Amino acid sequence: MSFVRTYTKPPVFAAAVLGSLLVGALLGVIARTTESTWLTGILDQIGSVFTTLLQIAVIPLVFTAIVVGINSLRRLGGGRTAARLGGKTVLWFAITSSIAVLIGIVVGRLFNPGSGGLGAGVAATAANSDKAASSVDKWGSWTAFIDGIVPSNFVSAFAEGETLQVLFLALIVGAAAYSLGDRAKPFVDFTSSVFEIIQRYLGWIVRLAPIGIVGLIGAAVANYGDALFRPLLSLTVAVYVGSLLVLLVVYPVLLRFVAQVSPAQFFGKAWTAIQFAFASQSSGATLPLTRQSAVNLGVDPGYAAFATPLASATKMDGCAAVFPAIGAIFIANISGQSLSLWQYGGIVVVAVLGALATAGTTGWLTALTLTTTVIGLGAEQVALGIALIYSVNPIMDMMRTATNVAGQIAVPTIVARTEGLLDDEVLHTPSAPPLLADTGAEARPAATASA
Repeated sequence: MSFVRTYTKPPVFAAAVLGSLLVGALLGVIARTTESTWLTGILDQIGSVFTTLLQIAVIPLVFTAIVVGINSLRRLGGGRTAARLGGKTVLWFAITSSIAVLIGIVVGRLFNPGSGGLGAGVAATAANSDKAASSVDKWGSWTAFIDGIVPSNFVSAFAEGETLQVLFLALIVGAAAYSLGDRAKPFVDFTSSVFEIIQRYLGWIVRLAPIGIVGLIGAAVANYGDALFRPLLSLTVAVYVGSLLVLLVVYPVLLRFVAQVSPAQFFGKAWTAIQFAFASQSSGATLPLTRQSAVNLGVDPGYAAFATPLASATKMDGCAAVFPAIGAIFIANISGQSLSLWQYGGIVVVAVLGALATAGTTGWLTALTLTTTVIGLGAEQVALGIALIYSVNPIMDMMRTATNVAGQIAVPTIVARTEGLLDDEVLHTPSAPPLLADTGAEARPAATASA
């Protein structure tokens, strides 16, 4: 029997988010032009509190979602079915990442950011330089990345907010629980309850999104002003163009011809999640919206519960494919270097195989550092480039994260179609934006729908 999601509230959330973007930008302009430090401080505080409320739920959300998702595959078949679904999901992650990084390279070559000089107004601040140097030290090699996967102990991974380590633990614990079957049922039930509690908490917080977004956007405009647009303009525009090509061309083509899902249907049901990702700059915080958007598109809830949490930590075409390619070209240009064919090949390899390095809130930083180091750019040049990128990162991160989340919804939809796990009745049933008061609960039969 097919089930569809039902809602009793009008689809006003997306409009509220869009309105808050405009109000925030306006308040930021007012704060900057009038030099109202009190208004800037209020906007910054609002954005900071909202971000903190979101981020404190990300680590437990990733762990519980992965464990519950792995064990939800049981009802879709045995261990071989779960392995096939997992393998096909990862394969499509790699396919779309390959396409995205090639687009990033082409766009980077066309725009050639950094080749015309940086301009007198662009400088690497001491704070940004310290951050960049720290990133090169921490993530500058594959061995450092691999060493960072396994935590020193179970508690430290959670306490220190190491998303990659938590993901590793979740995969191991989830697989172990799956192998134990009914003996692990109490643990899985408990984890599932915690998962639902976290989603309900995030539902309440996301309802505050319009207020939080006013603070985030307003503070960014007030603090950075023209620094978001004028310096490093070619880099910013290139990232937006590359990301938009993936978002508006690659995904729609794959959805149309592989998943038999029209782009209008996809964006109609995924737009709220994409929009929230743009404003919040967090794939993890968007996860409940991502998961429900996939279910609204007809993806089997059990498979969606597995695929979208995995994707939220490892499937980042904006941060780990488009951006590192363009960023590497930018750093090479400001260093006076020309990249060889083999170095471009290295960028592609890192984008496909190094997706896990993007887990966490600094995914772009890790991905760029790893990419530039693997292809042999000097540590000093990399640190300088990253320090400069910090000045325009807030505006770039919005588009990168929106692209990430779109891919995190698109790939499960594609895999679900190829595995016969896409319900066309649900796909063709109109649904309101996935308000989080409902997200995570069992879907109700269509007959119970109310206007």
